Amino acid sequence: MSKIEKTIQRQQQKIEEGQFYEAHQQLRVIASRYVKQGNNDAATDILSSGAQLLLKAGQGGSGGDLCLFLVDVLYKAEIKPDAATKGKLLSLLRTFPPDEPTRKRFVSEVIGWTSKFGEFPAGDPEIHHVAGTLYAENCEPYDAERHLVLGTKDSPEQLARLEYDWYTEDESHTAPLYAARAVLPYLLTGNLRAANKSFLLFTSRLSQSKPNLGVQEVSSASSDLRVYPSLPLLNFLGLLLLAVQRGAPDLFRQLKSHYAVHLKDVPSWNEALDQVGEMYFGIKIPRQGNPLFDMMGSMLMGGMGGGSQRPRQRRVDSPAAPGLD
Repeated sequence: MSKIEKTIQRQQQKIEEGQFYEAHQQLRVIASRYVKQGNNDAATDILSSGAQLLLKAGQGGSGGDLCLFLVDVLYKAEIKPDAATKGKLLSLLRTFPPDEPTRKRFVSEVIGWTSKFGEFPAGDPEIHHVAGTLYAENCEPYDAERHLVLGTKDSPEQLARLEYDWYTEDESHTAPLYAARAVLPYLLTGNLRAANKSFLLFTSRLSQSKPNLGVQEVSSASSDLRVYPSLPLLNFLGLLLLAVQRGAPDLFRQLKSHYAVHLKDVPSWNEALDQVGEMYFGIKIPRQGNPLFDMMGSMLMGGMGGGSQRPRQRRVDSPAAPGLD
């Protein structure tokens, strides 16, 4: 048995005996000693194993503290994310008690570490997916949305389910508002496939659970579309996805014009649709501001200010349903 295994076994015994504080403090001291020696592998093994034991014992605060210490070691040692390290972190994340306040900070710091040292600027998709799924299970929809939008190919299914379950607590006519909470952010992160998948899953469930909705199937040589006579904004979202696939600016303009009366009811979609127009159709967003200020900004930023900025592709929150904010 290795020295590290013996250390973990001793601390496990303490935890089983209820000596949580002593175990927590000793684990911190031993890990710190390894960090000073430059033995980061030993430090991360001690911290991940110790945190797991404390979390399983219901000691969320102590376990969470060791989790944060672990990420700090990974960060300072500039360790790159690999399958083994991510596996440890995901296991810890799943072990956290849902109501433990440290969990949110742990998620944030793990995402920050993978963003800085991994291949994904917005953070590792698998971490986002697991975090988003856990938040969805714990009825924390806003946090779930934020992470699932940046998740894996499995995330659209989770997000569509979250939005639909949330929608069932609201008025029947609000379906488009909830569908948009998945469709628009996915479009704004450049993930057309996920936008389509979430829309299909949401509308399929809607059709199954509301047989009296009066859905019409419209087919052409290149696509099939469900039309909802009583839900024009849902039709708008479906046609928007088709327009994006075809990349036709005229079609996008016609679509916005045709649904202008209905779009007035959702002013919170405006910014997202402007972004979609710029990203997928090359329709520049009108820049509003002080021309003198823009010129000075351009000069001070070495030509990167004002109108020469690249199209912003950040996520813009899609609209919240009335009364749920």
